[in-house]
Amino acid sequence: MMDFSIIFKIAGLGILITVVCQVLKKSDRDDIATLVSLIGVVLALTVVISLVGDLFTAVKSIFELY
Repeated sequence: MMDFSIIFKIAGLGILITVVCQVLKKSDRDDIATLVSLIGVVLALTVVISLVGDLFTAVKSIFELY
């Protein structure tokens, strides 16, 4: 069964980054808001990339590939 906590963590990260970016844009800090959104994307991608790596490892062990 799939672990839904990872999905909730990524969604929570997205919501948090969105709120921070909106607050920064309202205070005329568009450059910092862009950096914050970029950092959020990088964090989400690192989580997803680690999960894909685990998936490949599991597939490799199931089919006994080397």
